[in-house]
Amino acid sequence: MMTNRLLCALCLGLLTVTGMGDDWPQWGRDGSKNMVATDGELPLDFEPGLLAEDLQNIDPETTSNLRWVAILGSQTYGNPTVSEGRVFVGTNNEFPRDPKYKGDRSAVLCLDEKSGEMLWQLNIPKLGAGKVSDWEFLGICSSPTVDGERVYVVTNLCEVVCLDVQGLANGNDGFQDEGSYLAGPGKPAIELGPNDADVLWVYDMRAELGIFPHNVTSSSALVVGERVYVNTSNGVDWSHVNIPSPRSPTLICLDKQTGALVGEEVSGISRRLFHCSWSSPAHAAVGERELIIFGAGDGFCYGFDASPSVAEEGEPAILTEVWRADCNPPGYRVRDGKPVRYATPPGPSEIIASPVFHDGKVYVSIGQDPEHGMGVGSLVCLDAKREGVQEYDAALWSYIGLERSISTVSIANGLLYVADYGGVLHCLDAESGELFWTHDTMAHIWGSTLVADGYVLVGNEDGILTILREGKTKELVREVEFDGPIHSSPVLANDVLYVATSTHLFAIGAQP
Repeated sequence: MMTNRLLCALCLGLLTVTGMGDDWPQWGRDGSKNMVATDGELPLDFEPGLLAEDLQNIDPETTSNLRWVAILGSQTYGNPTVSEGRVFVGTNNEFPRDPKYKGDRSAVLCLDEKSGEMLWQLNIPKLGAGKVSDWEFLGICSSPTVDGERVYVVTNLCEVVCLDVQGLANGNDGFQDEGSYLAGPGKPAIELGPNDADVLWVYDMRAELGIFPHNVTSSSALVVGERVYVNTSNGVDWSHVNIPSPRSPTLICLDKQTGALVGEEVSGISRRLFHCSWSSPAHAAVGERELIIFGAGDGFCYGFDASPSVAEEGEPAILTEVWRADCNPPGYRVRDGKPVRYATPPGPSEIIASPVFHDGKVYVSIGQDPEHGMGVGSLVCLDAKREGVQEYDAALWSYIGLERSISTVSIANGLLYVADYGGVLHCLDAESGELFWTHDTMAHIWGSTLVADGYVLVGNEDGILTILREGKTKELVREVEFDGPIHSSPVLANDVLYVATSTHLFAIGAQP
């Protein structure tokens, strides 16, 4: 069974989306990347249930207050996105939705928001490069970005793909060779069906820019106006020392209608990479200037002018660097006159979390690939109006009381919430950086916090969803155990809480 419905068939026909909350159409909800649901009622009284005897479905007799549960693959990292009655989520192909797709592949599922039934899927092959560039069974790690009738996905093939939100149900538009694309090079074309994706265009960052992704391509697309901004995931090779493409850009923008390259950064970030670039960019309106805020693989946060400069004939335009800020304390980079080695506990880190723009400021933490383990961390608050190169002590404030973090912050009502990889949730004053409280969830945290309806939520590797009350005083409300690790971030859309474990997507909320 592809989807476990938790109402009888008669009731399913009556389901409608009646919540008064907002959609969640992209990673971070909007371009600020602030993980806060601005509207909607958070369901708190629910039980996610246990695996059934088939070890695939969730037993409905052990659940309560669920709208539906959808079976995903075996690994899921990006949070779901919700727009106009559809839910999009990236995963792998470990539990095939269509028998024509076999083996280790990557998938984006488009599900019906009311029932969880699959409407269509993008199911693509692997690069064939193994762990070095497309780690086995990781699937699609980025969150799809919905913009009107289009959805933008950064795939494991180091591509940016634009899809029709309707799939092939309304005909085949744009790109016409989906059968060969979905099959992979040198294989017979796959026969398309109504449950397959409709690809409008594909931009191959490896072929066009010489990108060498490390382990996985992972960045969610940011749509601003007529442009799509993407982190290329350029990184080191198997040696973890050599950078095969030091001149390739780490941030690019494409025309959202055609997929043509219209701008790229030329700040030399790739030459300074520690490991890889995986952070998703944010958008900031600073005075009359539009900025793209980018957390880079060299441990600096950058502000680029969102409008590419005029290009010479035949050359892509440049994303002009307005400012850069070092997010590593000096002692992380150099100690006693000697460089501190990367991937050691006291050493420097890149930025994997998304920078958050809020009230004229940028907030971002440093961190590393979870495989590197724990180490020293830092969270900085930057003035988005400053220009030029900024040293660490130029930050408005900094906080080093956390471990390495790959989690994006949430800011609401003057308070900032951030999780570190060690499993600790921190609550600080967003204006001053003063620490109010910490809470140890007792397991590694990969995802980010969600602030919704007066509560703070975060999941951990042990499958525990921790729910605390928002505020300066710590108040634990619930710890909910899911049957599987939670590597992604919870989201609230239209009064439904979505929580993805490695294998299932739970739509939590009262039935309409």
